[in-house]
Amino acid sequence: MALFHNKYRIESTRLKNWDYARQGAYFITICTKDRIHYFGEIENGKMNYSPIGAIADVLWYEIKNRTNNVELGEFVVMPNHIHGILFLIDNPIVETLHATSLQQLPKPHLQIPTNENMGKISPKKGSVSTIIRSYKSALTKHANRLGLDFLWQSRFHDHIIRDDKSFNNITEYILNNPLTWAADKFNNSHKNTKPC
Repeated sequence: MALFHNKYRIESTRLKNWDYARQGAYFITICTKDRIHYFGEIENGKMNYSPIGAIADVLWYEIKNRTNNVELGEFVVMPNHIHGILFLIDNPIVETLHATSLQQLPKPHLQIPTNENMGKISPKKGSVSTIIRSYKSALTKHANRLGLDFLWQSRFHDHIIRDDKSFNNITEYILNNPLTWAADKFNNSHKNTKPC
């Protein structure tokens, strides 16, 4: 196992030997830090967004405008997490930064040192990891800009959707998530649970 700065290396939770830039359908779950209800609350089976919850919803739909190898499936913002389906399609990848202005990008004449080891372990352009990293970063930047209290859980969960039955079950789960919130495993409003 390669170490980072000869000190530590956190093993990836991604499926080994799978190219996450590969065409396919991916079920994504991203939780807030300590499952805090930053995004709003469920009332009568419907999600009532907080300001940061509304931004989380809008920015998800912006993903397809930032990376041209993505189509979006069902998506839901819940009080302390989001669920969504990403379809990576076989297109040339043109990726832009989600919430960073062009003025913040390095100037073309500057030499930016590269680290070959970081290049080997960093996610590929257009991969699930870079798409989610961009989404999480955009939401964090908007929250900071607006002075809103908000933190993400450090990682995210993915599930590679391999067949129609799985796709249909996941789609139904996402659509019904607000209605089943009382029994949801991510609902920590009435019990003591560990973070995602």
